[in-house]
Amino acid sequence: MTETAPPTWSGPNRTGKLQRNRLAELGRRVLNVSRIEDLNPRYRRVYLAGEDLADGFPFMPMAVTDHVKVMFPQPDTGELILPVRTPEGFRVPEGSPPPISRDYTVRGWDAQRGELVLDFVIHGTGIASDWGRNASPGDQLGVMGPRGNVVLPENYSWYLFAGDETAVPTLGRLLEELPEGAGIHAVVLIEDESARQPELGRPGARVDWLVRQGSGSLLSAVRAVATPADDDWYVLAAGEVGELKPVRDYVRQELGLPRERVMVSGYWQRGIVNLDHHNTGLEE
Repeated sequence: MTETAPPTWSGPNRTGKLQRNRLAELGRRVLNVSRIEDLNPRYRRVYLAGEDLADGFPFMPMAVTDHVKVMFPQPDTGELILPVRTPEGFRVPEGSPPPISRDYTVRGWDAQRGELVLDFVIHGTGIASDWGRNASPGDQLGVMGPRGNVVLPENYSWYLFAGDETAVPTLGRLLEELPEGAGIHAVVLIEDESARQPELGRPGARVDWLVRQGSGSLLSAVRAVATPADDDWYVLAAGEVGELKPVRDYVRQELGLPRERVMVSGYWQRGIVNLDHHNTGLEE
């Protein structure tokens, strides 16, 4: 019995629903910080480069939720531990502590400079936030993935986006990569005004930045958006799982949007460290 090759996708997605490009291999890369850009007090843009990007990176337009698993140095030793390929798949080297990892949206890929772009949210304390706050050129990270590309449809005339601080990199890509002429209304819950990115925008776009305290819920903000009367629009929501479920139910059940016109992606969940966002129940 011969194995069927995994389905792949290339080119603009004008099918009206998600398309998936499955990659034959999971990339394993050790990269160095080449430069850093402070976007505002809450966000740092980190550019990563290295020999492991010599063959490129599987970046695809409109795959705005694609993510990689970032491996951080061990806090006590500074050692960077990544799984290694074995006949049984990727395994942690024997005797090594578990890798410290978090999922990050692929913010961009500069093919000319050979740089992978990630945006770090700087908030509180923690492995990822502390690393992002203190990062400097030359620092090293491990990057694994992505497993594939999930390509949003680009043939709708209007898009609704809902999310929080963790989804701002996704929103940034969406605003940059939607075809010219497509409209978008985005609502983003942020902790305070320091997280606002007023430069994000495009013709026909509206971005509402809502400070979490005093602005109500993400659901209330989405309910306040005037949606088109026709069927030529699409919904993308991303962020904290508990805040996304009511949004999903509203657009699916109350507004009656079919599943192919709604994508909801949970990036994190209160009380859970290193959430497996493939198993959040949001796609039900």
